[in-house]
Amino acid sequence: MTEHDCLFCKIVSGDVPATVVRESARTLAFRDINPQAPTHVLVIPKDHHATVAELAAADGDLLAELVREAHEVAAGDGVAESGYRMVFNTGPGAGQTVFHVHAHVLGGRGLNWPPG
Repeated sequence: MTEHDCLFCKIVSGDVPATVVRESARTLAFRDINPQAPTHVLVIPKDHHATVAELAAADGDLLAELVREAHEVAAGDGVAESGYRMVFNTGPGAGQTVFHVHAHVLGGRGLNWPPG
């Protein structure tokens, strides 16, 4: 399923440029245009699912692949051993602004807790 006005669907289709760092048959990883850490990459499924909860209900295997790809991004950027954060914002109250599920992979600096 593709949403015609979804920014991330447009990135998947090539209509909007992105700095792609990794791609599989069903996922795409690209650098965030407003990075919050030295490593800040978004990992998305190529199929449109609005939230991580929707993806989990529809295709748990794809969600697992998304998480594996996020780890590979962290390894490729050299932050897997020192530590990285994977974040899924779900809903507007949590800061989700693009309603196409995406994992933020953040690393390369101290990531304090709680986030905010």
